[in-house]
Amino acid sequence: MNDCIFCKIIDKEIPANIVFENEDIIAFEDAHPVAPIHYLVIPKKHISSMNDVKQEDIEVLGKIQLVLRDLAKQLGVAENGYRVITNCGEDGGQKVKHIHYHLLAGKHLGHKLVKEE
Repeated sequence: MNDCIFCKIIDKEIPANIVFENEDIIAFEDAHPVAPIHYLVIPKKHISSMNDVKQEDIEVLGKIQLVLRDLAKQLGVAENGYRVITNCGEDGGQKVKHIHYHLLAGKHLGHKLVKEE
C-alpha cells in the first residue's frame, strides 16, 4: 500500500521510535500518545482492518499477542496492568487503514471505553 503510513514506517521511509521488530511484526511509540506508555504493534503484512483478516493471518495475529505480552513485561507494567485496543472502521475510531494494536499503560486507565468530548 503506497499511501499507508504504517507501511512507510515498516519500509523505513518514515522515522519512528521502534521498540521491537522481527520478520513479521514491528512495534513503535505512538506519535500522539494518550497514556505515559503508548505503543503500536502491527503486522508487517498490510491488513487493512479486522474485517480483512483471513485464515492465513491467524499465526501473525497470535504472535502479536505474545509481543504485546512481552513488551508489557519488559516495560514493568504487566503486574499492575495495561490495555490493548484495536479499532475497526470509522465508527470504531480506526484512523490508519492498517490493522494495529495500541498498548497503553503507565497510569490507571479507568473503565471508560471512550473519551467524552
